[in-house]
Amino acid sequence: MKIAIIPARGGSKRIPRKNIKLFYGKPMIAYSIEAAIESNCFDKVIVSTDDHEIAEVAKQYGAEVPFMRPENISDDYATTMDVIQHAVQWCEQQGLPLTHVCCLYATAPFVQSKDLQKGWEIVQQPDVKYAFSATPFPFPIQRAIKLSNCGSVSMFSPEHELTRSQDLEESYHDAGQFYWGEVSAFKQGIGFFNKQSRIVELPRKRVQDIDTPEDWEFAEVLFFMLDREKS
Repeated sequence: MKIAIIPARGGSKRIPRKNIKLFYGKPMIAYSIEAAIESNCFDKVIVSTDDHEIAEVAKQYGAEVPFMRPENISDDYATTMDVIQHAVQWCEQQGLPLTHVCCLYATAPFVQSKDLQKGWEIVQQPDVKYAFSATPFPFPIQRAIKLSNCGSVSMFSPEHELTRSQDLEESYHDAGQFYWGEVSAFKQGIGFFNKQSRIVELPRKRVQDIDTPEDWEFAEVLFFMLDREKS
């Protein structure tokens, strides 16, 4: 049995009510729920929340909210792994025979069903524990610079100061959309970034963290431009 678990607590600080705030005409969480349902990958799409309003919105868009998340994993210090492990434990206590879980973030309006399907294909491969969304950095990280307390500049990797950009190894970062995994990997608390993980590579134009009001504004502009491309 395969389930999607969407963590969505109610206590967002930097963007109040972020998970259900209207984004391009719909509550933010709706995009993740709809992509999960459209993918046809899951037997259940479950939202883990401590907030009754979020629960009602999630149900309106087709997700299940069979439990309310406990207070001890609903604060700023609760990790994604804490939330997934709790949901897995609850499902197993109900007798659900879980094999794979996909943690799908509630603030991922750019997630697409085809990416979830690709992740499912990958995580079934031998010796693969996780498959998660990632995208290339737009600039070589080997050329990154840092500032001292007095404002002077130095390189993180000074040995690459004269290396041509095209000669540097491409690097990737977590796109913050979803994490497919074997149930056993989540239960053991195995980290996502290891040799038994693979990525679903996304184009940079469909990746944007949404942690601040500025992020939100940029994401809406980006979403608008992508929407225009479809029409």
